[in-house]
Amino acid sequence: MLADHGSDAAVVAGGTDLFPNMKRRQQTPRVVIGLRRLPELKRVGNGAEVTVGAGLTLAEVASSRQLRETYPALAVAARLVSTPHLRTMGTLGGNLCLDTRCNYYNQSYQWRKAVNFCMKKDGEICLVAPGSHRCWAVSSSDTAPVLWSLGAKVRLVGPKGERVIPISALYQDDGIQYLSKQPGEVLTDIVLPPAEGWRSSYLKLRRRGSFDFPVLGVAVALRMEGDTVKEAAITLGAVASQPRPAPDAAALLVGQRLSPELIERVAEAAYRPSKPLDNTDLTHPYRKKMTRVFVARALKGLAGL
Repeated sequence: MLADHGSDAAVVAGGTDLFPNMKRRQQTPRVVIGLRRLPELKRVGNGAEVTVGAGLTLAEVASSRQLRETYPALAVAARLVSTPHLRTMGTLGGNLCLDTRCNYYNQSYQWRKAVNFCMKKDGEICLVAPGSHRCWAVSSSDTAPVLWSLGAKVRLVGPKGERVIPISALYQDDGIQYLSKQPGEVLTDIVLPPAEGWRSSYLKLRRRGSFDFPVLGVAVALRMEGDTVKEAAITLGAVASQPRPAPDAAALLVGQRLSPELIERVAEAAYRPSKPLDNTDLTHPYRKKMTRVFVARALKGLAGL
């Protein structure tokens, strides 16, 4: 059906992102193809690698005992998305493919028309950075930074077959073309590496304690041998058009024991790649400063400090 209808078609699982966008005329498909009743998209497989169906609702991910015990940051991220009503409808795959957001884009049609629209939809310039050639809308997925830090892969299925790619290859640093997923492809599975030895954490900054999208997300994953960090990953959310890894900060952890002094140095290093713009809630200087605070909190939580 996707191949038949091409750019006129869109897929929908929970609809918590697509339907509001359609109401605001940000997305205008002529054909909407439902995925919700495909049982193949709702399975959780066991094995050396754990396969999680993209059609699982966020509520199911958050309440899964298996995922809470093995990949706790993923369960936490799913639980922090929006409200109970939307988590019951919204899916893991939908949150990974969430449309990028911006104060100038996520408005009613009449509001956007009054400012002559923006580059992401119907306009010609980015109203956040008028001199830029690209859109700076923000990646606001809660689960994407976590899965990036965990080293997950995703399976994409389309008319030309299927392919499995690292989740880092799914995202592009462009507010319009933010996914590398091809138009005829459906995200069907998330493949998680073995969890043995790994600890993970996710913290989310937002104005209210529920409903709001993140204005900063911090995902940390550590593979421990005793008290020593053997592998580490830190990924920031809602500071760019894709999740933003902080490899220099993570490298400081490898081979070290977690201490207050080390955590402060790592938090300072993670602060540098965080470059939010003035295109979402709260001021961007504050969001950048909070990167240091949230990375430190996440590491202290994992260290039990």
